[in-house]
Amino acid sequence: SPPEAESVPVAVFEEAITRIEDKIGLTGQPRVIVFHEKEGASGQTRRHAHAVWSRINTDEMKAVQISFDRKALREVSRELFIEHHWTMPRGLINVEEKSMKNFTLAEWQQAKRIGKDPREIKEAFQDAWAVSDSGPAFTQALKERGYALARGDRRGFVGVDERGEVFSIPRMAGVKTKLVRERLGDEDHLRSVAEVKDQIARGMLAKLKGFDEELKAQRERKVAELKARKADVIERQREERKAFAAKLETRKQKEAVERQARFRKGFKGLWDRINGTHKKISADNERLADLCFRRDRAEKDALIFKQAAQRRTFKADVQQQKQEYIEQRQSLRQDIQSSQQMKAPPNPTQDAKAAFMDRRKQNHMTRSPPLQRQGPKIPR
Repeated sequence: SPPEAESVPVAVFEEAITRIEDKIGLTGQPRVIVFHEKEGASGQTRRHAHAVWSRINTDEMKAVQISFDRKALREVSRELFIEHHWTMPRGLINVEEKSMKNFTLAEWQQAKRIGKDPREIKEAFQDAWAVSDSGPAFTQALKERGYALARGDRRGFVGVDERGEVFSIPRMAGVKTKLVRERLGDEDHLRSVAEVKDQIARGMLAKLKGFDEELKAQRERKVAELKARKADVIERQREERKAFAAKLETRKQKEAVERQARFRKGFKGLWDRINGTHKKISADNERLADLCFRRDRAEKDALIFKQAAQRRTFKADVQQQKQEYIEQRQSLRQDIQSSQQMKAPPNPTQDAKAAFMDRRKQNHMTRSPPLQRQGPKIPR
């Protein structure tokens, strides 16, 4: 269904339908096209078409699988509106294109990680052109997508992004310069690229410095959390070792009593000493005591190794968070430096003139009013 005021030939409808069937996997399937003409809300006659496909694959005798058809139809619609320079409905605008000034810190970090696809940049300009019908509307549409309209040195109309990159409006939007001039007017009324860059840089610096402060605050909170976790780990491991030592001591005493109980008392014990049984029990007890000692030492080592592994994991988390913070700060610093470089260089003469005019204005505002003559005027 094209825009109400557009006169669209049948060939354009057929091309759109062919694109749709290619997108959703119905190429070669039988189809029927029905055209309707009806009166729109504004009273104009509007023509649209319905396309119906058979989904049955007669060779395999099963239905063709269709997935994500809504997304495919939306993509075809956007392409057609952009190619034919129709005003795009708000529902078809790519809402994912956002200005960095509207980003949260998390969104900024994501944009830094994934970068920007050249195709997405071109789509942003095409979207802005498709949804606007005047110079102010196009300027606002570009602004929403993170670009500012400017007067280029050689290319007439250009867009400047928030990193200072300059893009030709006709080339990126896919329209002729003549058509751009008809919609936007003479480029002489636009600011130069240098002026636009300076304005963008000042706005970006304020935003990036805000990110820097937010990042510092996040770091402080994470450091406090890590300190609390460290204290908890230390306390928990101390309690673990204390409980293990108590358990070990209890078992050690119990086993010592059991070994000692193997010796018989009284006359029987004396007989054991005479026939050598006592000596054998003593040797066996020493062997068992050594085995228990080795077992206890192995269990203690296992506990120590387990706790050391826990501390290493904790330390690795600390190092990872620290490294992420350093990388984020470095990235922010680079963006801040880039924004500072975009700013117009200071002009000492102009700055001195502005300061002089400010002083004159201040002196004029603080100057005492002239004295008023008191009493009646005396004729000469």
